[in-house]
Amino acid sequence: MSSLGNPTPTQEELAEMEKPTKNRFRDNAAWKRFRKNKLAVFGLVVLVFLILVALFAPLLAPYDPFISPKDELGSFQPYGEPSSEHILGTDGTGRDMLSRLIYGARISLSVALTAVLISTIIGVLLGVIAGYFGKVVDNIIMRITDVVISFPVLFLAITAAAILSPGIKNVIIIISLVSWTTMTRLVRGEVLKIREMEYVEAARSLGQSNHIIIGKHILPNIIAPIVVQATLQTAEAILTESALSFLGVGVQQPYPSWGNMLHDATSIMVLQFKPWIWVPAGFAILITILCINFLGDGLRDALDPKVK
Repeated sequence: MSSLGNPTPTQEELAEMEKPTKNRFRDNAAWKRFRKNKLAVFGLVVLVFLILVALFAPLLAPYDPFISPKDELGSFQPYGEPSSEHILGTDGTGRDMLSRLIYGARISLSVALTAVLISTIIGVLLGVIAGYFGKVVDNIIMRITDVVISFPVLFLAITAAAILSPGIKNVIIIISLVSWTTMTRLVRGEVLKIREMEYVEAARSLGQSNHIIIGKHILPNIIAPIVVQATLQTAEAILTESALSFLGVGVQQPYPSWGNMLHDATSIMVLQFKPWIWVPAGFAILITILCINFLGDGLRDALDPKVK
């Protein structure tokens, strides 16, 4: 350690002060704690399976999800019941529901993951700037955050969809623009705590620039809460996409998503007498969100530095 005559720490002392916190995320103990959480492991396995289904959708889908296959008589089968040819039946235009469910996983998951990636980048960037620099910058960013939070998310998303026009790319933009606020607040709070720690003060005394302090000493130590929050936001993104597509302002036909597959359920006849039209997509949304929440809870417990 530095002597009283030389209070400025060396680079080695700075690294030693930071080490216990930085190694937390890479510690094998976190993985061991995660494996003990059976629900989290189950959620991870199911999500990996869904991602593989989405990636290999062209190989797994028995029919083209965009075209209505003809039967032996050369006609379509609108609202056809489940059979050996169509395991989950057909929709109102005769398209195979199993094929659309598989391709729906590709579109719904890709929309959600891309939107969460963008919103996470925005949230982390704004949260770090607000938390580290504080004062006027912090006030401006947090007041903007408060304004966005004050609007109902679905109402804001529908309004944005009406302005931008429905479509896959615009749905990603919309979800990104309405879901960055939680990440911003979380990151700001974490940065406010870390910027007062000894190793950050030591880095300043060594004359390190702000961007080096942020990139080397702050961001690596807030990875854990960012990962957990991004995981939980993925579930919210899937719900938002499903709601927008269900209302007709999200992913548009003929592209299948789990949300627009539920659109036919607005008919009482379909809702009561043709459950194969909406139950598979509804169950896919339910199990996906449950597994994401299980995974998020498991990551939070595994990466919590208070857990021994």
